[in-house]
Amino acid sequence: MMAEGNAIVQRLAFWGIPLAFGVMGLKLVAWWLTGSVALLSDGLESTVNVIAAFIAYFVIRYAQKPADDDHPYGHHKAEYLSAVLEGVLIVVAALLIIREAIPALTNPEVLEAPALGLGINAVAGLINLVWAWLLIRVGATHRSPALSADGHHIMSDVVTSAGVLVGLVLVVLTGYAILDPALAILVALNIIYQGWKVISHSVDGLMDKAVEPEEEKAIKAAISANSAGSLGVHYLRTRRAGAATFVGFDLVVPADMPVSAAHVICDRLEAAVRLAQPGARVTIHVEPESERAHGVRVKLKDLIR
Repeated sequence: MMAEGNAIVQRLAFWGIPLAFGVMGLKLVAWWLTGSVALLSDGLESTVNVIAAFIAYFVIRYAQKPADDDHPYGHHKAEYLSAVLEGVLIVVAALLIIREAIPALTNPEVLEAPALGLGINAVAGLINLVWAWLLIRVGATHRSPALSADGHHIMSDVVTSAGVLVGLVLVVLTGYAILDPALAILVALNIIYQGWKVISHSVDGLMDKAVEPEEEKAIKAAISANSAGSLGVHYLRTRRAGAATFVGFDLVVPADMPVSAAHVICDRLEAAVRLAQPGARVTIHVEPESERAHGVRVKLKDLIR
């Protein structure tokens, strides 16, 4: 199942490259036809999409490499590095937009061929909307931070394009050309905000943030339902690394329990946790009841609360 998911993620990441080039071309043609600074800002963001698509594809391929001697826990975190870099590129694109827009505030220009340019830009935005929805959905399903970040980035591009279209329609209707560069600056500020969200989410992954509360609840329920024969659990911990989830806890058993019996309980618990959290890497430390707990002790009956 995981291999199939990895193939789907990698395939989408690959096709994101030609699609990004196509959308960028459409947006730059729209800018060339109209001379709009706002449309130029939209096109500049699309150039970042192209770079991000290349980065996402190669990083996803690397992250899916199996564990080796130098990386015994796998290469999953490479996807977070890709997402952080993409967030930085988003912010750089926004700064370039502001640099183009500020001079135009004092010397705004009347738009040329606005209807054709806006139509082309609308088509590019529609393509991005469908693609962003697909990337976000598949990225969440198969736990690919790089694919999700790419999807959220493109979705911010869709919001940008929609705002640009509405704003430029107002420019055409009112004749106030200064709205064009002013709109471009507002677009850039929104892009900076989106870039910050991508970066902060990815840093959480690099810092080994625990799984979401509902996921942790499912893990606890699986442990509680399959821990017969043991006496308790303590030091339960989780972390997420790309598509992989790591779960560890200490399992308390009777002091006179044979190793083979404890091993059977561990096997049962590992299978249950993997069922609740597909692809989880489970580490269980077995301790006799006489051993002092190293972490917070959790009674089995309290696990599913």
